[in-house]
Formats: sequence, structure tokens, C-alpha cells
Amino acid sequence: MLTTIALASLKRRKHTALLTLLSITISVCLLLTVDIVRTQVKTSFTRTVSGVDLIVGAPSGQLNLLLSSVFNVGTPSKGIPWNSVASLESNKQVAWIIPLSLGDTHKGFRVIGTNNQFFTHFKYGDKQALAFAHGSNFTQPLSTVVGADIAQTLGYKVGDKIVISHGLGNVSFNNHDTHPFVIAGVLEKTGTPVDKAVYVTLEGLEKAHSHQTGGKNSSMRSISKPKLDEHEHEHEHEHEHEHEHDESNITKHGATEIRYNSNEFAPQQVSVVMLGLKNRVTALQLQYQLNQNNNTPLMAILPGMALAELWQIMGNIEALLLGLSSIIVISALVGLATMLLASMRERYQEIAVLRTIGAGPFTLLLLIQLEALFITLVSLILSVVLVAGLITAIKPWLSSEYGLFITGQLFGQSSAIIGSLVLVSTYIVSLFPAIAAYRRGLHAGLNSK
Repeated sequence: MLTTIALASLKRRKHTALLTLLSITISVCLLLTVDIVRTQVKTSFTRTVSGVDLIVGAPSGQLNLLLSSVFNVGTPSKGIPWNSVASLESNKQVAWIIPLSLGDTHKGFRVIGTNNQFFTHFKYGDKQALAFAHGSNFTQPLSTVVGADIAQTLGYKVGDKIVISHGLGNVSFNNHDTHPFVIAGVLEKTGTPVDKAVYVTLEGLEKAHSHQTGGKNSSMRSISKPKLDEHEHEHEHEHEHEHEHDESNITKHGATEIRYNSNEFAPQQVSVVMLGLKNRVTALQLQYQLNQNNNTPLMAILPGMALAELWQIMGNIEALLLGLSSIIVISALVGLATMLLASMRERYQEIAVLRTIGAGPFTLLLLIQLEALFITLVSLILSVVLVAGLITAIKPWLSSEYGLFITGQLFGQSSAIIGSLVLVSTYIVSLFPAIAAYRRGLHAGLNSK
């Protein structure tokens, strides 16, 4: 009965009620969207790199090692000798390694020296492997693979030649002009820092630096020839598999191309090494062993923990967005209370009729609150539908343009909490017009006597 009266009352003031409904719906949509984006960005942020169990470099701080190796930001740490890398590769717990050499740029974009292991094992997002939009991985010592953003921004295609520059500045006068790299492949867009990086072979990078330094004191100077150690024979089968991988890429281009395996080159040192373990359970154990090794100072970090620490630093921005959205919702609810208060004068006759048919002041109080809760509840339902539709529609665009991968349920525990808080807030702000109706009901009752 009371519900029917409330709906009829709102219907009689439908224009005002619809505007209030629209205002609350937009506000709640904004709050829910911020919450979903916040949650998904946090999840996507922690999956910028996926499948890498440990990142090993020279001791320089957990965040610095993470930023320089994964996000291509900051100054790379001091190099680690290749014999340490070979020792890591021979460790029985290690399944694969990705060596990375940092410190050069190409027109402001970071240049990363690596080998074809990177394109085989590096994953992002929900363990998505890198894919080539055009071309293939390294096919000769002076091969390079560019990210999607670089190819689009600079108009590069397979077969073009590029020259890298020494140093990390946006402008450099120290170019390696004598060793241009030929673009062998363009990666598909990932929405990660991979899109803004130039990948060159460790061997090509070493040649460029050896020429610059006249073959002396080069940080990238190679070991004369990779020496077989006692553990290398144990990995012969794994290397054979990698050889087959490289060969398969070459045979696609014809038998006349020179067979090249970038994984065989061993520089003197690299900046960082990414490790994949045979069993992820052993990650903590290996991290402890590497960090406690006094013979070779190394620092091993768990990418997941480092990313979580980095996200905590960004927590202020997250709180600011939620705070602003909450203020907008509260403003909309205050508008709802104002609408109900303003309508009190128009409802004197309605209240008098209700009192005549036996409705007490408390019934009038409940009626006003029921109207407010009904508007808010409809707004919540509309907001959920609209936000779900919007996020689903722009999901591919968010993934390709911003690397934001929307996965799992859109609405979780935090969404439920937001909905509950909005209803509680509605109940509180609706007390003001409800109490006004209650007092009016008392006067109407006294006058009737």
C-alpha cells in the first residue's frame, strides 16, 4: 500500500523525479567506473610482465631494477658479468633466461639488447605471448625488432635501417652510424612498454660499442667464444630446441638466408636477466640464495612483489579519484533531499488527505524515505547496466590503446560496498525531508482535531 502511494506520488512529479534519477545515475556510474578502472588497472599493472619468476641485476634497489627492466624507465643498474649469467642458466631450477642490455636509445625510444629468447619467453597480460605484426625475430647480427608504437610513430617497416644512439637522453650526438640495424620484425601492439622499445641483438650492440671504443674497454665486449662449461652439455637438448626455433623462422624466408642463432652470443656483461623457473615454488628459495651470495653481488626481485610495492606508491592517486567520485555522489544525494524538501509545500494537501484516511506522522516519514530509496535503487540498477555495457563495448579499445585488460567480474565486493553506502547515504539525507513531512503530519493531525 505504502509502495503504491510512493510510486503514485513520484509519478505525479515525474519531471523532477526523472531529473533527480538522472543526476544520481550519472554520479553512481562515475563512481562505479572509477572503482572498476582502479581495480582493473591495478590487476593489469601487475601483469605488465607475466611468466617471469625472477629479475636479476646488480644491487640497485628493487624499484629501480623493476622500472629499468620492465618499464624502460630510469637509469639501468650496473652490469652483471656474463659468467654470472651462465651460472644462472646452468642452475637446475632455471628453465630459461632472457638477458637484457640497456643504455642506448633511438630517437628518444629505449634500445634493448637481447636475443631471440625474449620473443619466445616474454609474456604480458594474461600470459599472452608476443606476436609479430610483420616480419620475424632476429635473423642476423644487425637485426632489430621494433614495438608497434615506434613503427606507427616513425613510419618504420620491415627492411628499413635505423641507427641507435649512445646514452638515454632524448637527443644524442653520439650515434652508432657505422652499424645501422635492419628491421626484421614489427611486434603487434601490446599496450605495454614493449610497444615503445627497440630490440637489437646483443651481438649487434656489442659491435656498435666496440667500434665506438676502438675495441677497448667496451662494456659490451664479447667473450672471445662461448666456452662450454660442465653444465652446458646438460642443456644441449634445450638449446637444440631453440636452434630449431630459429631455423624454422629462417626457412620461412627461403633456404638462401644465413642461419643465425642470437642465443649463442655471449657478451661480457648484461644489465639485467629475466628468469623463468621450472617450478615457481622455488622462486623464493633461489631469490634468497642469489641475494645472499657474497661472491658475486646480485640482486634478485620477484616481479609481482615489486609491482605491488610500486602500486602502493600510486595509492594516493587512487584515493583521490575515489574521493572525488564519492563527493559527486554525495552532491547528487543532497540534490535528492533538496528536491523532496522543495516538494513539501506542494504536498500539504496530499499530507492532509493521508492524515484524514488514517496515516500517522510516522507513516508520512516512511513514505518520504521510501520515495528517496526507490529513486536511488533504480539509479543503482541503471548504473550497473550502463557501466557493464560501456566497459564491455570499449574493452578491445582499452586493451589495444592503453594496455588495460578487463578480465574477470566487473563488479566485485567493492562495488557491493559502494551500492550499500549509497543506499545508507540516501536514507540519511532523506531524513531531512522525512522529518519535515513528519512535523507537517503532526500539525495536520492537531488541526484536524
